[in-house]
Amino acid sequence: MTAISLRAFSWQGDDLFRRACLTSAGLISVLMFAILLSLCIGAWPALENFGIGFFFSSEWNPVTKEFGAANALYGTLVSSIIAVFLALPVGLGVAIFLSELCPVWLSRPLSIAIELLAAVPSIIYGMWGLFVFAPWFSEGFQVWAAEHLSELPLIGPLFSGPPMGVGLLTSGIILAFMILPILTSLIKEALSTVPKVLREATYGIGATQFEVIIKVLLPAIKGPIFGALILALGRALGETMAITFVIGGAQSIDSSLFMPATSISATIAEQFNEATGDMHISALIGLGLVLFMITFIVMGSARVLLRRKAK
Repeated sequence: MTAISLRAFSWQGDDLFRRACLTSAGLISVLMFAILLSLCIGAWPALENFGIGFFFSSEWNPVTKEFGAANALYGTLVSSIIAVFLALPVGLGVAIFLSELCPVWLSRPLSIAIELLAAVPSIIYGMWGLFVFAPWFSEGFQVWAAEHLSELPLIGPLFSGPPMGVGLLTSGIILAFMILPILTSLIKEALSTVPKVLREATYGIGATQFEVIIKVLLPAIKGPIFGALILALGRALGETMAITFVIGGAQSIDSSLFMPATSISATIAEQFNEATGDMHISALIGLGLVLFMITFIVMGSARVLLRRKAK
């Protein structure tokens, strides 16, 4: 085979590879559009009947065929924000310890153990949260908080109410356990990409280990930390089974984090099989559409912000 024929064969292979990649990207785009279209079609009867009020109404009554997404939307956002708020500092601390402070012989086993937490099925987290964590939480922290925090200004209403164990705060804590491996792994990988010469140069000018971590390493990985945070938030927003076990399933909006609530995924999981009327099914599909749009907006906004930071 001559050099010209080899070069022509190579060009043909490159062209086939580009076409295959383009086809794969197009299929993903088509799939996303098809999912969005099917959700819009299924949710259209509810959206047409209730209008824009569907997104702001807290009424959810299958008997009277009155449906609104506000209760589920509130529970989804609040529980996810609680999870990220609790998991970020812990994940950041664990990642720093494994990457910078932990002995080499201990770092690898701990890293593997943390990564294995991501493989635990969500229903196991939910069962553990309901039967182990919730009773302990109600008898411990919730009783203490009701006695010492409920009378404080501003934050008092957040910790009022009966200590039932299940509720928004419990679901947020369980979600924090679930997204912790993602945050820890991604932040640890980001720390490992920081050049060693940067550390050595900082130590060479007399900086302490604390100063190296706070003033050099963390500013160097701000973008990856933000990306890990968004990925963890996306996991928390779409979680279903664990939330269904511990959030309480109450179609209400309450200022107390101890009170039962619901989320979009929990409402769909609990009621879809039992939904009989067309309007009920359409309202549940409408909740799915809301969750899809929230996730899409969060991920899209994160991509835009990351690109701006990169520039």
